[in-house]
Amino acid sequence: MATGAVYKDLLSVPDEDPRQEADTTTMMTDAPTESHALAVEAAKGPEERGAVQVGHAEEVVNLGWNEPKEAIANPLVGGLNNEDLWILVRRFNKQMYHVKEIPDPPPGGLDLNIADEEEFSPDKLRSNIERLYMTIGIGLMSVGKHVVRLRSWRETRRTAWFCSAYFAAWLLDLLMPLVSATLITLIICPPARAIMFPPAPIALVSARTGGVQKPKAGTLGSLDSITGAPENHKGEAVEQEASNFVNGIASVALSSATGKHPQGGPPEEDGEAGDTVPDPTAIAIGAADAKDKAAGGAPSKEHDKTKVPMETAMWTQMRPIMHGLADLTDTWERFANALSPTPPFPRDRYRVRLAALVAPLVLVSVFVTSYIFMKVMTFGVGFGFFGDPIISRGLALLNRRFPNWQKLLELRNTVLKGVPTNAQLAITLLRIGEANKAPLPPPPHVAGPPPEKPAELSEKDLRATGADYPLNATQEELDEAMAHDPTTAYETGGSDIDASKNVRHGKKGSKVLGFFKGTVKGGVETAIGTDKVKAAAGSHHAKDRLGAVPPRNVDLTSGPVEFRSRFNGKKGHVYITTKTTIPCVAFSTDSTIEKIGSAEREDLHPLWSIPVGEIKEMRKAGGYGWKAKLIVGWAMGREVADGLEIIPRDKAGQAGEKIRVTAMPLRDELFNRLVAMGGQKWECW
Repeated sequence: MATGAVYKDLLSVPDEDPRQEADTTTMMTDAPTESHALAVEAAKGPEERGAVQVGHAEEVVNLGWNEPKEAIANPLVGGLNNEDLWILVRRFNKQMYHVKEIPDPPPGGLDLNIADEEEFSPDKLRSNIERLYMTIGIGLMSVGKHVVRLRSWRETRRTAWFCSAYFAAWLLDLLMPLVSATLITLIICPPARAIMFPPAPIALVSARTGGVQKPKAGTLGSLDSITGAPENHKGEAVEQEASNFVNGIASVALSSATGKHPQGGPPEEDGEAGDTVPDPTAIAIGAADAKDKAAGGAPSKEHDKTKVPMETAMWTQMRPIMHGLADLTDTWERFANALSPTPPFPRDRYRVRLAALVAPLVLVSVFVTSYIFMKVMTFGVGFGFFGDPIISRGLALLNRRFPNWQKLLELRNTVLKGVPTNAQLAITLLRIGEANKAPLPPPPHVAGPPPEKPAELSEKDLRATGADYPLNATQEELDEAMAHDPTTAYETGGSDIDASKNVRHGKKGSKVLGFFKGTVKGGVETAIGTDKVKAAAGSHHAKDRLGAVPPRNVDLTSGPVEFRSRFNGKKGHVYITTKTTIPCVAFSTDSTIEKIGSAEREDLHPLWSIPVGEIKEMRKAGGYGWKAKLIVGWAMGREVADGLEIIPRDKAGQAGEKIRVTAMPLRDELFNRLVAMGGQKWECW
């Protein structure tokens, strides 16, 4: 199997030899967390090996960066399909904004946990709501469809078996033992899950009848989404559904859809493209005020004394709400990864642990009568209601003798200890590539729309138990439901919904919008041109904005060793060299850095260099402010290349001078390489 291009003697060693810091730098091979240890062990090559685990020379190997997915070896990581790997990486890119190194061992043995003081921003709230939809929302919808299928009696034999077992246990007073034993079976034996609950695409199952329905998108183009919409890569339809779900929520979700981004755009400056753009959240508030005024009200903070305190209270509560959503989603992901582990995490350890916790319920439920159960439950309710003096004194005693005891009892530190979230799983997979000097290629990008054709179904996607037909439907009914119908996506529940859903500007409105769009586009282009003058005059913010909107039809591909970017407005490349004892990241303005196969050179002097193991903090940053970014996307239809802030450790171990690189098309890919290469223990902020 071909390993791809090899970067041999491509980049020079920075002037500052990072080996001088070897005594204070933690390497990945030191295994500071279970994630690092598993990555190093998996990189050596288990029984089932992927392309990144195949032995090669010491230089960095290109396994298909900037290549179509057909040209990339599959699997990259043993035991995991590339499409599933790219789902994890894509969602990791959306979730990770800001990481800091922590000195102490992380709870549960895995790093990249969410900090208690995590920064709030509307776009981060949006990301957490999307995660909630993609994990818990889709999961609950799937459970609901299975319940409807069972209750419908369409799959007669399967429902009959469930019904017989239920009422037999009911007659023998063994209902709870049956439920407990069934739960243990589902946990410990994955094949039993497909037998008891045979799979079917969610969009193909009717939530009302349990039979076949036409997917909401008009065709069955994806198997794990609610709408069944077509997709270019596995998982994209669910991600787009989650984005549209957030966009459809009013009030706070409006701020999440268009609000300030945690990527840290610089302060708005005179002449910037976003100066004349109104705040979308202010537009929403202004519209609500106008409605109240039309109704005869006086919606001002002078007349309405609840306005300011209610707005303040709402935004103050957004941070704990966002943190609660993240914790809930993390716990769901941990349970999912415990029940269905992904290599390199252990296959059976966590399932056995969960089953061992449920097993005593079987014995307890056999000997505990319903009378005893109700007596204990009602005593607990009464004690919880009236026992505050005892409870408060007990909690105070625990807080004095065992500080932070609540942390020790969290699921991630007890039942789910060592079980990763999807983000922790993704960084472990990224570390496997870095440990073997074969960085994982980023998810391929497809510019065109997905084809309007049904997805291919196999037995693992749609089947029934025993002799039943899947969903009790013939092949003709399934083919008709999956066939493309362009009108289905526009069907609503009535004329009132149609009238509310359809928003038309009319010909005059379209002309007005077109005029404003053309005018704003001209203003943006003028502002971009003015930035060059301001940057030459020494404006720091103008330098950060240079190149953030790259020209059309320009090849921006780079990686995995060098990444096109700017530093202080100067064109160049951030590059990573691994020829020293400790990998190092540096920046050079030499344009010949892209030539592959060049000999070792002494004339390539970096403007700065940092040992990767000495990075203390990283934060995704934006060249433009958030309003300017909106207007560039609307008026110019162009992508904005953002940047990255890197803060190294100083000699005292504290945060040193911040380095900011901008106009980087592959910003997420560089972030992923740097966060996965070293031995740091990270925390999400």
